[in-house]
Amino acid sequence: MALLINAQNLSKSFGAESLFDNINFTVEEAARVGLIGPNGSGKSTLLRILAGLIEPDSGEVAIRKRVRFCYVAQESQFGSEDRVRDVLSRVVESLTAPEVVETIGRAGFDNLDAEVSSFSGGWKKRLAIVEALIQHPDVLLLDEPTNHLDLAGIQWLEKTLAAAALACVVISHDRYFLENVATEMVELNRAYREGLLRVEGTYSTFLEKKADYLHAQAKRQDALENRVRTEMEWLRRGPKARTTKSKARIDKANELIGELADLESRARTATAGIDFSATDRKTKRLIELEKVSVDLGGRTLFSGLDFVVTPGTRIGLVGPNGSGKSTLMRVLMDQMKPTQGTVRRADLLRMVYFDQNRQLDSGVTLKRALAPDGDSVLYQDRVLHVASWAARFLFQSDQLNQPVGRLSGGERARVLIAKLMLEPADVLLLDEPTNDLDIPTLEILEESLLEFRGALVLVTHDRYLLDRVATVVLGLDGEGGIGRFADYSQWDEWQAGQKKPKATPAPAPAAATQSAPTPSKKKLSYLEAREYETIEQRIAEAEQALEGARAKLQDSAVVTDGRALQDAYQALQTAQDAVDALYHRWSELEQKLSG
Repeated sequence: MALLINAQNLSKSFGAESLFDNINFTVEEAARVGLIGPNGSGKSTLLRILAGLIEPDSGEVAIRKRVRFCYVAQESQFGSEDRVRDVLSRVVESLTAPEVVETIGRAGFDNLDAEVSSFSGGWKKRLAIVEALIQHPDVLLLDEPTNHLDLAGIQWLEKTLAAAALACVVISHDRYFLENVATEMVELNRAYREGLLRVEGTYSTFLEKKADYLHAQAKRQDALENRVRTEMEWLRRGPKARTTKSKARIDKANELIGELADLESRARTATAGIDFSATDRKTKRLIELEKVSVDLGGRTLFSGLDFVVTPGTRIGLVGPNGSGKSTLMRVLMDQMKPTQGTVRRADLLRMVYFDQNRQLDSGVTLKRALAPDGDSVLYQDRVLHVASWAARFLFQSDQLNQPVGRLSGGERARVLIAKLMLEPADVLLLDEPTNDLDIPTLEILEESLLEFRGALVLVTHDRYLLDRVATVVLGLDGEGGIGRFADYSQWDEWQAGQKKPKATPAPAPAAATQSAPTPSKKKLSYLEAREYETIEQRIAEAEQALEGARAKLQDSAVVTDGRALQDAYQALQTAQDAVDALYHRWSELEQKLSG
């Protein structure tokens, strides 16, 4: 595949802090590169260097001629009076071009005059991605695109990236998203000799290769330790004759000692210490909901909910943006009364809430944010100095006097988690806790939630976290319904079933011939109605063929054969055209039905 970006020997520091040194990073045509790494490793900085927004301290970024870039930042910024039409018109000449209409329609924007300021974070993120896509970039750079997206939005993005004829570099902590999207994985981490580890394949393939790499590195470290021990004993004896040969051995011993020190420093990794505190309450029924319904803004969010929250129950709340997940949280916390039904809570119930909006006073210092009342905190009946408490969450002592406003999103999330851990809880309510957290911290968070003895209510778009932690899933459909499911996968299958086109109804009996015809018979011809019934299946088959063509293009035997590579590329283009044509036709039929 042709090289689009070739970045060599990149280094970048902020003040005395070095993010990365002399790393190499390339992007080829059609590549889907997943970029991961610990908070503070420089992922966002690297992406901004590739986008040309900032300069590296050293190194070069070579871009192939006429390659078009689009960069979507973590936080989507729009004008206070912007409408959808205004945002998109600034980047394309016409919003009526078929491919533009199709992209906008697939993303769910049916009202171009909607005011962006009224959108949720998830819909602003969708708009920012659509704004980039309609510019037809050759390379799309995405920084945490799944933050704020609901599960439906994430699935839309996965399908969009899979079908798009572009290369993509995406920073994400969403492990299922990476598994479904990435064709290559890169971890930016000082633990690796080259500053990063790059593996072709999915996220799960990357985990296997990473384990092999670290195992080999550990064996190399063991061998080095033995060699260094032998050389140190020889040096202590002090060779009498300082011959050229002995001097060479001294130089080699020093080289080995240096290599071992480098290996040891890279092998040292720190992880946040997360451990939520449960109370010793013996009550079995913490919260009881009986026939609970909530109406808001003239519509029913959910109705008829019967549920009992008990210790050890871990509830995942899922549903599209605006379906009522946060509202149900507020009902549980007694911040909002249900429209109908009864909510009973145990006496003196202690609930701790993690807000997705990360509300922290930006002017307060890290020290004061972690220990508001002095130089120490009380955690699980132990007094800990604030410096020790900060270190547990990967903060250095020289950061204690730094304003919270200068912390990254992941660091602010760790501050909030630290504050929550000081409050013993019967019920822990977490609203999107995974935003901005790196994967190692997420894994520690998961372990802590699995060990928490109280009840947990969790709103998250992280499907991996849901599958691993939740013992039950409450799914809200956005139309007033709420159901109970064993896990996220069961909810997802149910959702897919709800979206399938309904079968054509049987002919009505003679007595009912005066009833009005169905919209599909009125607006679609007989042949069009038959076409509409099968188009989703044909799209699925076409997308499967596209995946097969894309896989063939990655075959090493094809890549090294010029003629075979050209044929495979042509087959990929043909498969992509077929998918695009089917989606366009589907859009036409949908417009006829709704028109």
